[in-house]
Amino acid sequence: MLELYQSEGCPHCAKVRQKLSDLGISYVIHNPRLPGGEGGDVTNEVTHDELLAGGEDQVPYLVDTDREVTMYESDDIVEYLDEHYA
Repeated sequence: MLELYQSEGCPHCAKVRQKLSDLGISYVIHNPRLPGGEGGDVTNEVTHDELLAGGEDQVPYLVDTDREVTMYESDDIVEYLDEHYA
């Protein structure tokens, strides 16, 4: 299962959502906080704590539970999706 921690107003998150849609991949989406360079207002404490467990307060954050992979950075995520799901 893929889980994407993101924010609707973030262009980097939109890039990852578009790639997931282009590849026809189902995923779970979490909205832990509003967008912002240093982190916007937290909107969901539980998913924000999960986001922070990855080591950063940054979106997008992808969790691939099947492959036990986590990553930040939209370009890295798009490359990973192309490599493993295209």
